[in-house]
Amino acid sequence: MKSISVSRVSTEEQREAGNSLPAQIERIKSYCERKDFKIIDTFSFDESAYKEKRDEFDKLLTYIKEKSQKEVIAVCFDKVDRLSRNIFDKRLGELYEMALNGIIELHFVSDNQIINGNLSATEKSGFSMNLVMASYYSNAISDNVKRAFEQKRRNGEWTGPVKIGYLNVSLGEAQRLRKDIIIDPDKGFLVNKIFEMYATGNYSYQTIRDEVTGLGLRSKNDKEISRSVIETIIKDSFYCGTAISKKYGSYIHKYPRLITQELFDKCQQVRLKRLKMPSKQASSDYVFKGLLECQNCGCSMSPERKIKPSGKEYVYYSCTNAKGVCKREYVNENVLLKSVYKVLNKFESISVDVQDGLVSELRKTTEAEVAFHKSQINRIRDDYRNLKEKDDRLLEAYLDKSITKDIYDKKHQEYADKLQLLNIEIEEYTNADYEYQTTVATVISVARRAREIFENCSEPSEKRAFLNMLLQNLVVNGKNLEFSMLSPFDLVLELSDSPNWLRGQDSNL
Repeated sequence: MKSISVSRVSTEEQREAGNSLPAQIERIKSYCERKDFKIIDTFSFDESAYKEKRDEFDKLLTYIKEKSQKEVIAVCFDKVDRLSRNIFDKRLGELYEMALNGIIELHFVSDNQIINGNLSATEKSGFSMNLVMASYYSNAISDNVKRAFEQKRRNGEWTGPVKIGYLNVSLGEAQRLRKDIIIDPDKGFLVNKIFEMYATGNYSYQTIRDEVTGLGLRSKNDKEISRSVIETIIKDSFYCGTAISKKYGSYIHKYPRLITQELFDKCQQVRLKRLKMPSKQASSDYVFKGLLECQNCGCSMSPERKIKPSGKEYVYYSCTNAKGVCKREYVNENVLLKSVYKVLNKFESISVDVQDGLVSELRKTTEAEVAFHKSQINRIRDDYRNLKEKDDRLLEAYLDKSITKDIYDKKHQEYADKLQLLNIEIEEYTNADYEYQTTVATVISVARRAREIFENCSEPSEKRAFLNMLLQNLVVNGKNLEFSMLSPFDLVLELSDSPNWLRGQDSNL
């Protein structure tokens, strides 16, 4: 009988272990010689039998189907787990059915098991048990790995590739299999320089890349870094103490920080500000450019300028019809602006008395908020002071040799993480604006003068920026413009429609 030899490992590491490909090939070869089988082809590859995607095994399956059309072929594996570790793998079912129907035979050398058309009930059960055990083994490993990674995250350990600016080092000969992460003495200061340069707002990713590359910063493969690497570094909170797992979220890591939280936050402010800025000056600008969508198909509405025979210019918008389902219909910009002016006129109708009354009422209702704000700041400051005192006492205990360096380092890092979180919290409270009466007065003042401000904008980009403050979800339905108001202007508009709102003191202001 002709046979096919199939050997498989899951990883590169298994190539070097006792279950290596050469060892499997040799066992299958000896088996075929004893059975007087002629090996017509040998397949050997490293590919997981637990995952759904198995490209190499699919090639093998196609080859088996071709060869088995003329005669019965013996497909030889070392063990059942070399075939599959997933009992729900459709490929397993195909080969099993082919064997039961006498098209092929499955031989498992080390398990001393043959699957063919003469399979007994006992042998079927034995084969099923082997598959279940192979699947259980992989599931158990997966669970153990997940639990190990969860424990590492609780300990503040990083499980991914080391970041640029850091190094992986062994913890000593006695613990040579364990690794720690330290700041790279050659690259760490350059990563710090990236953040310091970007925080000024005066450097682009490209100029920073050119600067640090010139100073010798390279990737882990000793290649010049790209502009996208600079962007990735700027967005990575690992450098200020917070590791982020795509699957499990963020956690405080235990390794040295390259930058402060304050510097990282400053860089994010610069980055977000730049995202909102146009990358280049448009050659032609329009009031609603980039703001409108077609109600019928959801595609954007594109503007264009038309000149009448009289010489007068008009701006029209039409659906881009990217989905090919719309009939192009042009809508005059002045027609769309009528809906905008209706809102602006409503804002203009708000009286000074309504504005002053709202500010006066909010001054009363926010007294509790202000008191709570102050109490929270005092609480944070007390917690911060207590932690600092504990950290100072810890240092004294270490200097007095009452505790070991390991205990000091672990506890000191714990205090440092808590202090960092308190710093973030107090900064948020400090920066929060609780003077609502000033904010509301400003918002209503802007709303009341909205039409005046809009008409005084000399450039289409200025008008568009102002509309972005007021409106959202702008949709063109036929020749009508539909939209909703942004907060807090939606509330202001509601007040303009309800002039008697101040009469009821029981309402939730």
